Parts: sequence; C-alpha cells; structure tokens
Amino acid sequence: MPEQTVIEAVRDTMFAEMRRDDSVIVLGEDVGNRGGVFLATDGLIDEFGEDRVIDTPLAESSICGVALGAAVNGMRPIAEIQFADFVWPAINQLVGEASKVRYGTNGVKTAPMTVRVPYGGGVRGGLYHSQSIEVLFAHTPGLSVVAPATPYDAKGLLASAIRSDDPVIVLEHKRTYRLVKGDVPAEDYTIPIGKAEIKRPGTDLTIFTYGLMLHYSLQAADMAAANGIDVEVLDLRTLRPIDEDAIAESASRTGKALIVQEDTPAVSISSEVAAIIGERCFFDLDGPITRLGPPEIPPMPFSPIQEAAFMPSPEKILAAITRLAEI
Repeated sequence: MPEQTVIEAVRDTMFAEMRRDDSVIVLGEDVGNRGGVFLATDGLIDEFGEDRVIDTPLAESSICGVALGAAVNGMRPIAEIQFADFVWPAINQLVGEASKVRYGTNGVKTAPMTVRVPYGGGVRGGLYHSQSIEVLFAHTPGLSVVAPATPYDAKGLLASAIRSDDPVIVLEHKRTYRLVKGDVPAEDYTIPIGKAEIKRPGTDLTIFTYGLMLHYSLQAADMAAANGIDVEVLDLRTLRPIDEDAIAESASRTGKALIVQEDTPAVSISSEVAAIIGERCFFDLDGPITRLGPPEIPPMPFSPIQEAAFMPSPEKILAAITRLAEI
C-alpha cells in the first residue's frame, strides 16, 4: 500500500469521487486555481473545470447555502470552509436548514452534502484560526460529524460522507495534514459512519479520543507501557452518531476510562462519552470517569508558550494515565 499524508488522502479521495460520480462538485474559497489554502483541492480544477470546481466569494453562508440548494436538486456538493473558525455565518444553513431536510419533507428530499472543515490548534494559528467547533454540530440531529485522524480513515470516511444521502461535517485537524502519514490502499473502500476503532488494545484502562489527540494518546500509551500500564486507545472517528456500543464495551472491559480532547471539556464530546460510560458501565468501573482537556478559556492563545499550556500533550496525558491507574 502506498504511504500518504492526511492531506494527500483527502485530495485523492475527492479526485476519485469526482471521477466516479459526475454529480460531485467542489466549492469554497480559493479551491480553484489556488488549490485551497492547504492545497487540499490542488489540481481538481485542471481535470474537472470551473463548472465542477467553483471558487466562491468570502461568504460562508453562501457557500453552504449554495451547497444545500445543489444537494436538494440532485448534486453531491463538497463545500470547503477554509478554517473552522469561519463557519459561524453558515450555522443557519447547516444547523437550521440542512439538518432538517429529510425530516421536514418526510423523506421526500435529502441533502447529500459534505462540508469539509479544517479545525484545531497546535499550528500557531491564534484565536481565530485554531478553534474546535465539533460539539455544536454533533449536538444537532440530522447532521453526521466525522473526525478522521489517519490517512486511512480520512479516505474511508470522506468517501462515505460524499456518498451519504444526508449532510456530513468532515472535521480535518490541520496539524495532522502533513504530520501524520500512513498506508492507504489504492483500491476503493469506505468506512461506515458511526463506527469507532480500537487503535491500541490494552487491559488496564481505556483512552477515548479523536483527532490530533489520538496521536498524542498513542504516544502517551507507549510511555505508560514502560511503567507497566497497559493502555487501550479507542478512536471515536465519528462524533455523531457516536459508537455507544464500542465505548461501553471497552470501558466495561478495562474498568477505567480517560477521555482526552482538545476542545474545552464543559458540555462537550467528552461530556457525552462520560454520560454513556456512566449509564452503561457504572458497575464495571474501578475508578472515576476522568476527562482531560484544556482550561475553560477561549481558544487558542497565539503565544507559543501559552498555546503549549493550553493544548493537551503526551506528557499531560501520561500524567492523567498514571493518576487513574494508581486508583
């Protein structure tokens, strides 16, 4: 299998899906000749032309509004939000409208649209280029939210999103784009939306995580192994619908749960995971359900020192593992 970065897997998947299905189009700011701010759409316009690779004005509400209109009229648009921090003008189009199309029309209409959203910190992006916005969309019935952290998962989940008949938010952590590499099969495949995956089996406790924190958690688990602590790492991959069965099975088997996320903990994905474990695994637990995240302040400080203080790290995760293992 060829090795790819996350951004290469994303780009190649869009090429493949546009070749496979003429109804797939791409739209967003600078997605055409520039190839996107992260070069995710680099080369698409050369093969598919301006009718299918559409540079839009700097107006996220119109990007998602046009995508929604195209979707309910038979197209399969892939809308790119340049940075997650810019998605707020499109909230009505996504949360207020796209999420309700199937329910509001009694299944007569669907909205097969994909919204790619680069998110997250650790890139010296400061306050307005580093936010984690997943919880708002994961709270909304009618939207699916996926957060692939590896090239393999990026290809499989993006392909599933594009082929879905309902709207899917695809969260791509910016720091993983070129930092994370992995084997990606050349042949076509999909990963079902709503299925978590154990990335590292273990017996003493489970880390539940997603995005960039998957890689930090795997590093911390390897460090913990040197101290005799066998850590399982479960990658949620999909944040809505979340894989309750996989979460409950792992927590019940290891007896201890540590939930790690880059987003602030209050009313978050970690809150939902903790609730699932508390409701389904209470009598199997050997320690408190523990959450690790940044302080409750608006993300993300621009200063490198303050950004490092804000972000979870392998060392912080290892400290949390050690405290929970000793209980």
